[in-house]
Amino acid sequence: MTEQTQQDNHRETPSSEAFKAFIAQGWAPRPSELPARAVVAPYAATRREAVSRAFPGERVVVPAGALKVRSNDCDYVFRPHSAFSHLTGLGADREPDATLVLEPLADGGHEAVLYFRPRAGRDTEEFYSDARYGELWVGVRPSLEEVEAELGLTARHRDQLTEALSKDLGGDLRVRVLREADPTVTDAVDAARSQVEGQDVEAAHALDTELAVLLSELRLTKDEWEVEQMRAACAATAEGFAAIVRGLPDAVAKGRGERWVEGQFGLVARHTGNGVGYDSIAASGDHACTLHWIRNDGEVRDGDLILVDAGVEVDSLYTADVTRTMPVNGRFTDVQRKVYQAVLDAQEAGMAAVKPGNKFKDVHAAAIKVIAERLAEWGLLPVDAETSLGDEGGYHRRWMVHGTSHHLGIDVHDCSLARRENAREADLVPGMIITVEPGLYFKADDHSIPEELRGIGVRIEDDVLVTEDGFENLSAALPRDPDEVEAWMRALQA
Repeated sequence: MTEQTQQDNHRETPSSEAFKAFIAQGWAPRPSELPARAVVAPYAATRREAVSRAFPGERVVVPAGALKVRSNDCDYVFRPHSAFSHLTGLGADREPDATLVLEPLADGGHEAVLYFRPRAGRDTEEFYSDARYGELWVGVRPSLEEVEAELGLTARHRDQLTEALSKDLGGDLRVRVLREADPTVTDAVDAARSQVEGQDVEAAHALDTELAVLLSELRLTKDEWEVEQMRAACAATAEGFAAIVRGLPDAVAKGRGERWVEGQFGLVARHTGNGVGYDSIAASGDHACTLHWIRNDGEVRDGDLILVDAGVEVDSLYTADVTRTMPVNGRFTDVQRKVYQAVLDAQEAGMAAVKPGNKFKDVHAAAIKVIAERLAEWGLLPVDAETSLGDEGGYHRRWMVHGTSHHLGIDVHDCSLARRENAREADLVPGMIITVEPGLYFKADDHSIPEELRGIGVRIEDDVLVTEDGFENLSAALPRDPDEVEAWMRALQA
């Protein structure tokens, strides 16, 4: 017995002919007006043109991905693959099982065709019986005509995709697929390749790798629409942090306060956008010294610091990524302030390095230099700062093992497949959005440091747009100066 058969055995979907006839009747007509063209549509078209120029005469296949099972017959909320969203403009939970195909034209360029599952008629069993796709179960899907009007491309039924992938393959026509997005589509492309005489399917995978890299590097600089999405994400994230501060007394009083903090931010994220852009870190006390602490099951205690790394993902799927470290009771102790100020000074140095002509790696170099110098001043290094910063040193990295920056956008760690020479080793140019996020993490069981430092973890992170003459701090609405942080917390809790 298959798993699907077992699940069907537990369902009681009505199936009589009388019911089928009855449920198909009496509905209001579908709206006749087509949706307006989406604001993002021309920007997405420009991005597709860049892909077209990169792969002339080739078929390019970029799937959205499929629904993924969370448990038994329950799926995770769908999020399309970032490259698919970037090239179509579709965000939120649209459209599972869809695939964008850039079909080469005889006179050059490509036709953009979106294959997806349009809504089924009310006279079909899918309408009422399909718990994964049926309208009565998951809501109304758009029609082919509605998607064409919204996105400005050609729309076709998903059932036509397999034939479209294999059509005319061979000779001068080859196909590239974003392999990681949807295994079903990838398998179909490989099957089509295998039917071409002399086609080496494994060698063809190199074409797919080139496509994945190009789609990642295409996002290294943001267009004006993307920048506005990032501004909106940062503004919503500031609201989320304000909600956290207002809720800190409850986080202390209720127990398991890290979950309360996570929940306060998650509520704002889900209300103002699509949700959180990544699992929020709500790390109080020593938990702040675990870089990716997402368990968030600890207490929030008066007198501790709490490090919150969180970002709202707006409906377009662009996400902020901000970290603030705050005194739970609203007041830094002297030693907390000392560590916090060191991190802030490092961040300021990193931000000063954000300008066209500097390299991406220069931001980290500027920030980590301050970290090393401060640790040396405190007597924590076995060598001086200069030696530690040398190739044979690195002692200071014990307390900050991560980098200072990453690209940010439709993914929290955007452009992750970009080649090193086009990312870390590349010049900063206007339109790039990066994080600047130094930290210091003194674990409670680290006996190489004074006891007063143990259990203190601080990170300060902002989202920075490279401009023509420097940078714009997109998350500047959230204070960073320790005096301003305290004043901000007092005002929110008044």
